[in-house]
Amino acid sequence: MGLCALQVQQQLQQLPVQHVYTNQVQYVEGADANYTTSTIRSSSFPYTETPLYTQTTAGQYYETTPASGSEATSPITAVANGSSGSYVIQGGYMLAGSGTGSSGNGHGYPHPTRASPATVQWLLDNYETAEGVSLPRSTLYCHYLLHCQEQKLEPVNAASFGKLIRSVFMGLRTRRLGTRGNSKYHYYGLRIKASSSLVRLMEDQQHLAMRQQPFSQKQRWTHMFSFISCSQQQSSGLSDISTQVQQYQQFLDASRALPEFPDVDLQGRALPEGIEQEHLKSFQLLYREHCEAILDVMVNLQFPLVETLWKTFWRFSESQAGDSTTLAVHDESEKRLPKSCLVLLCKYDPVLRWSRDCDNTLYQGLVEMLIPDVLRPIPSALTQAIRNFAKSLESWLTNAMMNIPEEMVRVKVTSASAFAQTLRRYTSLNHLAQAARAVLQNTAQINQMLSDLNRVDFANVQEQASWVCRCEDRVVQRLEQDFKLTLQQQNSLEQWAAWLEGVVSQVLKPYQSSSAFPKAAKLFLLKWSFYSSMVIRDLTLRSAASFGSFHLIRLLYDEYMYYLIEHRVAQAKGETPIAVMGEEEEEEEDSDDECQELSLQSDGGAIGDESLEPPAKLARTDQRVLFTTGSMEN
Repeated sequence: MGLCALQVQQQLQQLPVQHVYTNQVQYVEGADANYTTSTIRSSSFPYTETPLYTQTTAGQYYETTPASGSEATSPITAVANGSSGSYVIQGGYMLAGSGTGSSGNGHGYPHPTRASPATVQWLLDNYETAEGVSLPRSTLYCHYLLHCQEQKLEPVNAASFGKLIRSVFMGLRTRRLGTRGNSKYHYYGLRIKASSSLVRLMEDQQHLAMRQQPFSQKQRWTHMFSFISCSQQQSSGLSDISTQVQQYQQFLDASRALPEFPDVDLQGRALPEGIEQEHLKSFQLLYREHCEAILDVMVNLQFPLVETLWKTFWRFSESQAGDSTTLAVHDESEKRLPKSCLVLLCKYDPVLRWSRDCDNTLYQGLVEMLIPDVLRPIPSALTQAIRNFAKSLESWLTNAMMNIPEEMVRVKVTSASAFAQTLRRYTSLNHLAQAARAVLQNTAQINQMLSDLNRVDFANVQEQASWVCRCEDRVVQRLEQDFKLTLQQQNSLEQWAAWLEGVVSQVLKPYQSSSAFPKAAKLFLLKWSFYSSMVIRDLTLRSAASFGSFHLIRLLYDEYMYYLIEHRVAQAKGETPIAVMGEEEEEEEDSDDECQELSLQSDGGAIGDESLEPPAKLARTDQRVLFTTGSMEN
């Protein structure tokens, strides 16, 4: 053994000494080298880029537990590149080489780029180099974000991802391609493999691009073009991200088409005096074209143009004389439907109901187009643009309908208000989901939450909440056990969402096909919120270390429960969620501050002698409650 060790030592002394630069990526000659984990220490390659979604334990995806050479070895596979060199993966880091480099010293990029092996393999499986082809840089980054979401990885920012691309596919060039004023950066010499599933995604993008044509190519609305182009410059109060629509189109569902509108149901009523059947048909056709125009500008993220379209349709003019462009547009509209007839139709009840139904259909489609999945990550710039748009909706509409009868204004504003409220809630829900996703992926935080949750006196919580919630002990205990088990399994956000949906389905199952379903659903939402607040109260009093995490999770689950209940009620009524929210606003306006009853009693009679029972006993003898044992066990 001693002789063998001496020979090995002599051989090592004959090898040329290679210098190691701690703050530079090391170039590795050849493609067969294996190194122990300690050969190139991961600490020599600090990562300074700021990720898109910060997470306290983000390092768990990239860092590996240090091990000495005697304990374990971690072979590093060097993938050869025929033209310039090789790159290696060590402990989750990408170490790139560029052959001789620009300076001829054999060093690669001066700044390291880290990535998980799964990401590197994903790049190799889906992309390849080729001459004479290019791929938009923003498109490639959007594909990467989708990959990170599927693999539950923390994405790096666009700059760091660009370094990773260049270290995997060496020799890539970046070019700015496109027409003047609308050019985009492309990776020249890179394409998607024919066998990749991303090919289908690109085909869908080309289909969406067919709907992103300039207005000058849409001859159905030629009477609006000049006014739109003129007014677009005046809408500077809202951030316009339409110039970056290609970057954000991955997050939209622009394949939705506007469904056909039904004819106006006259219900046997006579037309207003001075209105002919042709006037009614013209109004329906103009309204349809108006809604299609709104859908198109929303697909292109041209939010300020919605105000312009409203002003155009309702013949708005800031002055009585008006400018020549406005008058030209109004003259074209006057030929199809005089404003005097438009005003008369705005007071006609069948037209009011028809307009409300069309608006609800349009707005529901817009919500599903802008936010197709409330749990899917959305760029902050797009989220902020949607929220700013929602904030401006009502003022835009009321201003555009300045000289329109109050009956139509009330109908239009009610639907628009429900639309704006839905956008605000869904963007808030999405923001909470992304913040909670980091918590649910953090093993240390999950363990702390379990430890703190096991200290909560749920029996005391149930005793205090039973007077209000009136939930059976067995049902609450089952929910508690399911919650702890799901938390212990470290399920993903999507798995938590499925669990919450299952809770809603089981609790509301006895009320399916019942007229009491909407009221039962709302009552369950109140009870869920009250009970969860009692748990948070107990955690607060105990100064739980994971209180912040629980508070965030509670906000998300309450908001997602609201989302589920909203859709279940809409489904039970056979309406859209936008229509249901609009009805709620109308009921609030017509209630005259009447106290809304929370009981599910069908007879509507007064509470009998059982109301004289003590609260604790009453809570356990009332059988007309949600959270019943039968509903959970079915």
